[in-house]
Amino acid sequence: MANNKILYVCQEIMPYLPETEESRLCRTLSQAMQERGNEVRTFMPRYGCINERRNQLHEVIRLSGMNLIIDDNDHQLIIKVASIPSARIQIYFIDNDDYFARKAVLVDEAGAEFEDNDERMVFFARGVLETVKKLHWSPTVVHCHGWFSAIVPIYLKKVFHDDPLFKDLKIVVSLYDDKFNQPLNGLREKIAGEGVKDKNLSILDEASYENLYRFVIGYADGVVIASEGVDAAVADIARASGKPVMEYISPEEEGYYDNYNRFYEEI
Repeated sequence: MANNKILYVCQEIMPYLPETEESRLCRTLSQAMQERGNEVRTFMPRYGCINERRNQLHEVIRLSGMNLIIDDNDHQLIIKVASIPSARIQIYFIDNDDYFARKAVLVDEAGAEFEDNDERMVFFARGVLETVKKLHWSPTVVHCHGWFSAIVPIYLKKVFHDDPLFKDLKIVVSLYDDKFNQPLNGLREKIAGEGVKDKNLSILDEASYENLYRFVIGYADGVVIASEGVDAAVADIARASGKPVMEYISPEEEGYYDNYNRFYEEI
């Protein structure tokens, strides 16, 4: 079985955020794939509720300092890193004061979704790929976890497609029980403003959770049903897409992580 260079783009990872099905899998999958001989890089946002001192985050000066223009405004890209010694893996964090200084993740104290989540996910997607370029690292698999990472495949296929680092790769999207309620209705304009031309952009006229994945799955090479609680309509979109789908498997099953290795090879 060939070894891969796997880029994990994650919405959440424990222990930096509370344990959920998604944060636990992103943590354990990174370790399991590395232990199986793959080369792994893992990214997540540096939400303001993450305790930097306790988790020993530190800024990587050589990777930081770039400005990304989102919606005609400059936003500084700051890269931080932390290690999980027990797993011997590093986690890279995408940070910016405008988007991630707030002491919250994707919703406020009252549970309302942030109105700028569309801008935040654009900054995160761009920040991850610009940082991978600075690392001069060429992944063979890019695996996106959670809706906040969902536009990474669009950037890979439409914005960074000419970059030799991203030439020969497979894109995997994992679906979770993480549905948002408020449509990301500024998303189409922001993606179009990045130079993305696609007749299917009209799907994002109403950028609901379902429509986001209806659009994104078109850019994926494979889809993983990573939770029993995945939105049924989105799971059906994946199955009807003609793309390879890895159906839900319990993490308790023997050989659970080997299924991911096989899926990466099969797509």
